[in-house]
Amino acid sequence: MNDIRVSALVLLHPHEPQILMVRKEGTTSFMLPGGKPEIGESAEATIIREISEELGLTLEDGRLSPLGTFAADAANEADHRVIGDVFCYEGLPAELNVDGINHLAEIAEAAWFPYDPMPADTAERQFAPLTRLQVVPALNERGLLRQ
Repeated sequence: MNDIRVSALVLLHPHEPQILMVRKEGTTSFMLPGGKPEIGESAEATIIREISEELGLTLEDGRLSPLGTFAADAANEADHRVIGDVFCYEGLPAELNVDGINHLAEIAEAAWFPYDPMPADTAERQFAPLTRLQVVPALNERGLLRQ
């Protein structure tokens, strides 16, 4: 099994128990926004760049905190495992409109989804194992989720 290294970002809705997820073009799986590092790029630099490229958002210095590094089967690539350096963002980026999320680059869709419980997977829409099996439980264990 091949490993894919990524950085991913948790953005929580300010008023509802929901988490922001994206779906890339040509896929059915929703996942946390983020992506793969460029050569020599740190995990934090990767997430700052990816969020700018995918959602057009600027992440402010000092508002990112590491949640942890997690591993799970890749959502969109068979026989691959994703290893994700996951960050939480304190609050929301100023230019984020929670009612109409802009998406750029390879992102086909960006939407808020409940996390307690997460919706069931369907043939048309699945949720990445990294988010469902690793990140949401870690957020809950640390008391970071709105009940």
